Amino acid sequence: MLVAEISKIFKNKHEEGSEVHVHGWVKSTRDGGKISFIEVNDGSSVLNLQIVAKVDSTEGYNEVIKNARTGSSILATGVIKKSTKGDGQIELLASKVEILKNADEDYPLQKKEHSMEFLRDNAHLRARTKTISAIMRVRSKLAYAIHKFFQDNGFIWVAAPIITANDAEGAGEGFTIAQDSDNPFFDKTASLTVSGQLNAEAYAQAFKKVYTFGPTFRAEKSHTNRHASEFWMVEPEIAFINLAQLQVVIETFIKTIVKEVYEECKDEFNFFAKDKPFIIERINQIIDKPFMRVDYAKGIEILAEAVKNGVKFEDSDIFFGKDLGSEHERYLCEKVFNCPIFLQNFPMEIKAFYMKENDETKTYTGSDLRGVSGKTVAANDLLVPGVGEIVGGSQREDSYDKIMQRVKDLGMDISSIQWYVDLRKYGYFSSAGFGLGFERLIMYILDVENIRDTIPFPRTGGSLKF
Repeated sequence: MLVAEISKIFKNKHEEGSEVHVHGWVKSTRDGGKISFIEVNDGSSVLNLQIVAKVDSTEGYNEVIKNARTGSSILATGVIKKSTKGDGQIELLASKVEILKNADEDYPLQKKEHSMEFLRDNAHLRARTKTISAIMRVRSKLAYAIHKFFQDNGFIWVAAPIITANDAEGAGEGFTIAQDSDNPFFDKTASLTVSGQLNAEAYAQAFKKVYTFGPTFRAEKSHTNRHASEFWMVEPEIAFINLAQLQVVIETFIKTIVKEVYEECKDEFNFFAKDKPFIIERINQIIDKPFMRVDYAKGIEILAEAVKNGVKFEDSDIFFGKDLGSEHERYLCEKVFNCPIFLQNFPMEIKAFYMKENDETKTYTGSDLRGVSGKTVAANDLLVPGVGEIVGGSQREDSYDKIMQRVKDLGMDISSIQWYVDLRKYGYFSSAGFGLGFERLIMYILDVENIRDTIPFPRTGGSLKF
């Protein structure tokens, strides 16, 4: 007899009247005496399947109804049918039910509301809740959509190294790998990668279009809802394109993968939309509305004017050269433009060493420079309502002399990235790429408030329980 997945039952992949086996875990039981009901989930759907058991026709009735606890695994055999309530719901009329493994009485996830903090403290069990299971199914489908987009468009996937000697961002936030001082494993300081970008650039010079998609690490002791010490990054790199062309790629990419995951995960989105109906509008906005392009200098003008008009930010000191916070980013894309925006052409001093210096027409000449040169780089951040930045990208500096000077100005150790700088000597005409914070995109499309709830076992400063 066929072992059926609950998701396929609800999608009418099995005809009414079909006899099937269903494995799953008990979410609740209702003892009605002669007729009882068991809510079961097998992880394939956010929806529970109702098992209808009758005392006079269901083998194992008394054993299961009297003894099966929440969290227990069971096997039910029966016929798929529509509910007798006439509500169109699908249920299973059981001919046999069997407890495969009963849960102990101290099973933490009982049939009641649990706080997200409680669930994080029980990360080994929280995937059994509707909220986390829905997030993780969307995460899985989104990961597939990302790979599919790039593979369908001729990109080569590159497995960027996890252990590295370079700090791609120049921020010194890597996790250093301990070595025996008397007999070191590597010939230089090694750390966990903060980005696969530099390695992707090398491969883009051979394949033209490449991408990395894997875990990255930041040793930031930040406890905001947007930061984690281990998270996943999507980092494509394309040779022979500029920033404007890159923005077309980013916009097409975001629209395509969001549309695909929305169509594949309608039940999950509808589950979240019960409490947050605006997320459906948000999805449609991403898919249907063009992303706007706004210069950083213009954004600064808008924010400065907002402060003059009484808008209160936690940090209201606005000037050219300021590294904008989430509150500023969200104000621009939520209150001013009400759509995703590319904030572009940033001051050189607040961006990474590898970003291409713009020509003089992009040099800012205002008076309030606060110690920056006024030079800008061909970089953009994609800002979205509800989260702020989810994508950062740039055209890369192709001049060997300029990037070497930038490394010297920043006091960076050239020895670990000389190979990267040397690419400019070997046919490097141009290149551009971006990084997408995978978990931040999940936060955005589902309106999840904390990044720790978008990754199976979150890593942040302090605790390392799991």
